[in-house]
Amino acid sequence: MNIGLQIKTLRGEKHVTQEALAEALGVSAQAVSKWETEASLPDITLLPRLAAYFGVAIDELFDFPAEAEFERIENMFWHERRIPQATFDRAVRFLEKQIVGGDAVRANECLAYLYNHRAASDHELASEYARQVIAADPDRRGGWVAYQEANHAVCGDEWYDNHFTVIEFCKGVLREHPGCFDALYALIENMLADKRFAEAVPYIEMLEKDKKRASMALFYRGDVALGMGDAAEARRFWDQGVEISPDRWQSWTDRADRVKKLGDTKQAEVDYEKSFAIQSAPRYTDPLFSLAQLHELACEYEKAIRDNERIIKVLAEDFHTMDGEEVDGRRREIERLKALNEK
Repeated sequence: MNIGLQIKTLRGEKHVTQEALAEALGVSAQAVSKWETEASLPDITLLPRLAAYFGVAIDELFDFPAEAEFERIENMFWHERRIPQATFDRAVRFLEKQIVGGDAVRANECLAYLYNHRAASDHELASEYARQVIAADPDRRGGWVAYQEANHAVCGDEWYDNHFTVIEFCKGVLREHPGCFDALYALIENMLADKRFAEAVPYIEMLEKDKKRASMALFYRGDVALGMGDAAEARRFWDQGVEISPDRWQSWTDRADRVKKLGDTKQAEVDYEKSFAIQSAPRYTDPLFSLAQLHELACEYEKAIRDNERIIKVLAEDFHTMDGEEVDGRRREIERLKALNEK
């Protein structure tokens, strides 16, 4: 871990001389020079002051091996609610260097996640500011526009709400890579969301050719039937999707998601519980998140609180995650639900 190189890099980014840094820390310029040439190391008691001076965390003073740096950045996606700007910028610089002289695919993926994380974080803040506008003046249209944009809500303009760009991109990927099921799933999902049911059928037929994905094709067939106005036929397809893959936990969640929208919340609750129960560790918490929403909609706040507590328990038992944003987010939800339950 080359702290000297990091000090030199951070000093250059801050556009300060060795003398200026030395004066701020109460050491000689010669000492700073020795750090940067690896002739010596700064005293450990200086690390907090160095970090504060450059506006970074203490661990950011060290030059980690590429693998460790990748892991550090990837951990931020899951454990940090907000990523400080200096930390974000450092991660971007590292990843951009990796695109040229390292693992370019992993670096590009991390950059995508990094910017998505910031976008989500910014939208969360934007949503709160917009809520304050609405609370003060519910007739102020600008507040509603900002709130809807921050929460990806439907605005009512078809050209804006649709997924045309995503659909066309997925079509292009499938032309280049006909066996890419991720592109196929994304294409079908977005076509169904845009109610382009007839167009989705040929792609569902492509999915049906793979036996491992036959159950998902049945769920999509049901979605098309529902979109065309035949709810009974839709239920038959969804039931078949569970029947042919009862050991696949996603099948139960897939049916629950759909029958919930038809108002059959009791069946949805049973299916979500089944989906969670048949999993082996490490378990996915998707069914528990859905149950929490289901119970909150029914004003069953104590049940929703228990759902969030179960999520925290799974994170601890299956992923050894006891802190960070994944856990903190659930704790905030529990406090919010407790407040609702007391009203």
